[in-house]
Amino acid sequence: MKKSNSILLTFDVEEFDLPTEYNIAISETEQMEIGKLGTDEISKIITAQNITTTLFTTANFAKHFPSTIKLLAQKNEIASHAFYHSTFKNEDLLQSKIELEKITEKPIYGLRMPRFKKIDLQLVKNAGYTYDSSINPTYMPGRYNNLKISRTIFAQNNFVIVPTSVTPICRFPLFWMAFKNIPYAVYKKMALKTLKKDGYLSLYFHPWEFTDISKFKLPFYLKKYSGNKLSDNLSQLITDLKNEAEFKTISNFLADYPTFPQ
Repeated sequence: MKKSNSILLTFDVEEFDLPTEYNIAISETEQMEIGKLGTDEISKIITAQNITTTLFTTANFAKHFPSTIKLLAQKNEIASHAFYHSTFKNEDLLQSKIELEKITEKPIYGLRMPRFKKIDLQLVKNAGYTYDSSINPTYMPGRYNNLKISRTIFAQNNFVIVPTSVTPICRFPLFWMAFKNIPYAVYKKMALKTLKKDGYLSLYFHPWEFTDISKFKLPFYLKKYSGNKLSDNLSQLITDLKNEAEFKTISNFLADYPTFPQ
């Protein structure tokens, strides 16, 4: 194993509100049930693989399933995914941190905004966070254009920004949607190339992807390979990446990273 390389595997643990973006009605109860099923599935995978991950969790989800989040926090890092996934107020930054720290009985260092919403970093810093991972440094039509933002980890006013990984030069995003929609061999090749270049990979998925969401009238590219097929692919990816690098939580990785604020 190349100890100098690291894998930052992350999950956005949240209520499954994706259908509402497509005007599909779904009750809060079902949103939570699907989120919980997916969280249980990824918990099985990371436990079986004996790896550590970072779980960006909405306080709303954590309040519904506190024992699950507290158990995951024993080995993994819990970070904030704001308070709710569908709505946001500035005060949610602090309230989410407080709620998650109460549930996990551990400090909360990181934030990832739902849907990578832009946020004033001074507000994030004032709320007591030490890093933010709300940037996908690529171009997504209708979402964001971050082609001029650093592709790799950088510090801004003594505050650490952890972008999700994209490939060198063309900045192809190595996020959950790419993992679902391109051949596994191609994704793996791009991931390894990026790992070699940057020395780390920052990848993210959602637990609900690992449940059967075929009944929802969502675009095919969003629900392709949901459930067991995707679980098998993720397990294979972890196995393959274990040969190249060590899986770490973001906070543990940043503790030794040159730009981490002291």
